[in-house]
Amino acid sequence: MTDDLTELLSAEPEQMTYEQARDGLAAIVNGLEGGSASLEESLALWEKGEALAKRCNEWLDGAEARLVGATGAQTGTAPSDPPEGSITDVPF
Repeated sequence: MTDDLTELLSAEPEQMTYEQARDGLAAIVNGLEGGSASLEESLALWEKGEALAKRCNEWLDGAEARLVGATGAQTGTAPSDPPEGSITDVPF
């Protein structure tokens, strides 16, 4: 396992920005795809990847709520459903 991945395992996802969590998740995926980690290291990377994915979703949910709130503030009411074609309709 690389030093970057070892350092990433000790990082706290709750303290990360969206970009840090996203980049960390990408690094973990690359590390797992490389196949050089032991089973124990792979499990630790997988668990950290799950935590980073959760953190990314928290950031995205917060951003979406801010956008919906801003849209509701402009019209005077908060929409009950996001408009068609909104960020929630983007396939990943």
